[in-house]
Amino acid sequence: MNDVSCKACVGAWPRPDHFIADCGVTRAYLHDDQFFPGWTVLVLKRHVAELFHLSRDERSDLIEDVSAVAAVLAKEWRAVKINYELLGNQLPHIHWHLIPRLPQDPAPLEPVWRITHEPIQLPPDTLDSMIERLRKVWPAPMNQRDAMRTPISP
Repeated sequence: MNDVSCKACVGAWPRPDHFIADCGVTRAYLHDDQFFPGWTVLVLKRHVAELFHLSRDERSDLIEDVSAVAAVLAKEWRAVKINYELLGNQLPHIHWHLIPRLPQDPAPLEPVWRITHEPIQLPPDTLDSMIERLRKVWPAPMNQRDAMRTPISP
């Protein structure tokens, strides 16, 4: 990462103790607020503010990371739906919010940003346990996924 004025680049956000895994072109973190269990943030490893600033291959790799992580979150939390959020107004560094929406969701038709709630900060032991649980089922980083693909015979 390479912009000294960017909280994501200097490691001030997300919190380092919320790190789950390297996913390829992104790094995954459990979001600070777990009111929506499993809320995860994927942060692009290099400083870029807009999708159109990425090459076609980088955009493709990014969406592969997003998709692979979303599949894990959907399975682990038995999500009814995954919400995908890429905003950047407050932090102009590409990062995706992946939010499992569960059957007991208090407002299933509303975006998470509109649901008034007290943020849920997990105690350290619960946070560590959740991160460890995710690491056991986490997809391989993108470069490893590419190496594991079986070539198609002509």
